[in-house]
Amino acid sequence: MIKIAKYFLRLFLKFCFSVEVTGLENYDKAGKRVLIVANHTSLLDGVLLYAWLPETPTFAINTEISEQTSFKPFLRFVDLFKMDPMNPLSIKSMVKFIKQDRKAVIFPEGRITITGTLMKIYEGPGLIADKSDAMILPVAIDGAQLSKFSYMKGKAKTRWFPRINMHILPPEKIVIPKQITGNERRKQAVLQMQDIMFRVSYHCTQQSITLFQSLILSSEKYGSDNVVLEDTTREQVDYKNLVLRALVLARLIKSSTKADEHVGILLPNVNAMPVVFFALQFLGRVPAMLNFTAGILTVQRCCKTANINTILTSRRFIEQANLQALADELEKEHELIYLDDLKETVKLRDKLIALYKSKSPVRHYLKQQINTNPDSAAVILFTSGSEGQPKGVVLSHRNLLSNYAQVRCHIHFSTSDVIFCCLPLFHSFGLNAGFLMPIFGGSKIFMYPTPLHYRIIPELIYELRANIFYATNTFYKGYARFAHPYDFDSLEVVVAGAEKLHDDTAQVWMQRFGKRIYQGYGVTETSPVISVNNKMQSKYGSVGRLVPEMECYLEPVEGIEKGGKLVVKGPNVMLGYLLHDKPGVLQPPSTAKGAGWYDTGDIADIDDDGFITILGRAKRFAKVGGEMVSLSGVEELASLTWPNIPHAAVAVHDERKGEKIILVTEKKDAERKPLQEVAREKKIGEMTIPREIQTVDAIPVLGTGKTDYITLQKQVNDLLDNQVEDKQGIIGKLKQIVEPKE
Repeated sequence: MIKIAKYFLRLFLKFCFSVEVTGLENYDKAGKRVLIVANHTSLLDGVLLYAWLPETPTFAINTEISEQTSFKPFLRFVDLFKMDPMNPLSIKSMVKFIKQDRKAVIFPEGRITITGTLMKIYEGPGLIADKSDAMILPVAIDGAQLSKFSYMKGKAKTRWFPRINMHILPPEKIVIPKQITGNERRKQAVLQMQDIMFRVSYHCTQQSITLFQSLILSSEKYGSDNVVLEDTTREQVDYKNLVLRALVLARLIKSSTKADEHVGILLPNVNAMPVVFFALQFLGRVPAMLNFTAGILTVQRCCKTANINTILTSRRFIEQANLQALADELEKEHELIYLDDLKETVKLRDKLIALYKSKSPVRHYLKQQINTNPDSAAVILFTSGSEGQPKGVVLSHRNLLSNYAQVRCHIHFSTSDVIFCCLPLFHSFGLNAGFLMPIFGGSKIFMYPTPLHYRIIPELIYELRANIFYATNTFYKGYARFAHPYDFDSLEVVVAGAEKLHDDTAQVWMQRFGKRIYQGYGVTETSPVISVNNKMQSKYGSVGRLVPEMECYLEPVEGIEKGGKLVVKGPNVMLGYLLHDKPGVLQPPSTAKGAGWYDTGDIADIDDDGFITILGRAKRFAKVGGEMVSLSGVEELASLTWPNIPHAAVAVHDERKGEKIILVTEKKDAERKPLQEVAREKKIGEMTIPREIQTVDAIPVLGTGKTDYITLQKQVNDLLDNQVEDKQGIIGKLKQIVEPKE
């Protein structure tokens, strides 16, 4: 009788919600003593589990919820175990029950989500799993949070019958060494259950598709009329218009490009940028995001490294940003396609064909027979190489979507969110966290062309009531100087990345604005997020714990007693590098431990709870205002200016920019002006010009003949400390002269 009831219930649910269930083979693998845990998305969750689980398990349900009228019809058909997750006696009873080789379903959140993703995880489920020695069978439910049976009304566009997916993950166990007891054991059990639930949330996001397919999926999920873009023109663009414009542009540029071609994008943060990005995705081209602030020489090298022949840009942007010299140089060897010119060529036929295709965009996307493998290249970003030559970082569709799934466990994206995106999209932080993640989560993005407008940005955040904001330490410090205490009142999630968050910055934001800045960590090569603090798990001074499905190890470094070089692996690690000396040839990541592992080059320490603290950078780079600047490149500029004279560059802390570069040279009359002249002549970016120059009799060297950078760094730090002391002494003497004696 129960089997027949389940059969008809499944038919009904499939008809209404197009329910798709995967991973059922994992049910039998779990054995007899099983704790089934699932994320709690709606009132449908219990019905879904009842209908599809092969057996009818006992449902552990909160005492208060069991008394609610809406639950009572369903509760008549299942075995219940009423419990209070905060009551030790309830937990003990549940442990005793499962030890009898029983199966039980429990929702670790204890309540239905009101954010669309994970809520607080109670201690009870972790303790029950540990003390009962039960296998844990995680179940990921996605889509039900958008139904009328959820608690998301007013926070997301809910409808009666959204598509629902349920994925049963492989069973696992909470494993804690026997010697760990008491509160520490309790803590570890809770932490491991939290990680299991993060993995559940991770698997709620589709990753085996391309970025264009994900855009269409998001449009269907959150509504094609949901506004997702706005820029300084105050024009609002919804999913429907974004797709339509992308299809129109794709038709115009198709004949100028080839499938799988690397196409450069030279644009600021405006509504046109996402249109160009997804037009290329629709055509199966690979966008290569060019940093227009890097200087002519660097941009040219990037184009060579990635075999870029065609660049999409805008005449208006080139004129307003004073980049005519860059455009002129690029046009000598590359084809520049100006969006302004294309706009004049759009015909009614183009619009009608695009409108027709927009009614079933995925069908027309697949019809082109282009490469739609989620593990193929989706975008190319650029980062400096060890010798100052740019490296192309090739990220796949799966890399980017996996990182979205990983971050979504910590940062809630919904249709009620407004993200203020002023970080440039040619950086991975801006591209994925500021643009792709929110657009796939149904959030509205306000695109702002520069993060340097310290007075304007706080006012806009206040006006827009933005609630999610990303920036670097340098920028947060700048905004704090000019913002009104109420400007950031609407912000709920404030995340710092790209450079270390300084204590004084965190303190001023807490004291003046009442906002906690959550520090995260990532690199371009990992799409970019590796770890992040969040409201549920946070440790001051750290960069958080690893995001789900990532693993790492610390490689010992000679001379460093605490910590080691951080090496990571995960679904978000890049496909590989494109190197300047081997243009277009992909170099996959690998270390001594094998393929797929990526050496971040950063020195880190990891505590017993998994929180990562970055101690320093092993690579010779400086982060100036969030920009990576090669110290080798600075030395190269000095050698071009003053040949045959020893030079060395080091980076020191700077209150305004995060770090500043100091050139140490044996050239006695060295000044910045000759460096500036050579940089202009050689088309080298302005960021490569050192902030200060220090002259010395001899630069220290090692026995191997290489520069002794450790000794040099110490000498420069000591010199700067002495200068500060001398300055303070002079100020003190002046005060004695000026101030009247009592």
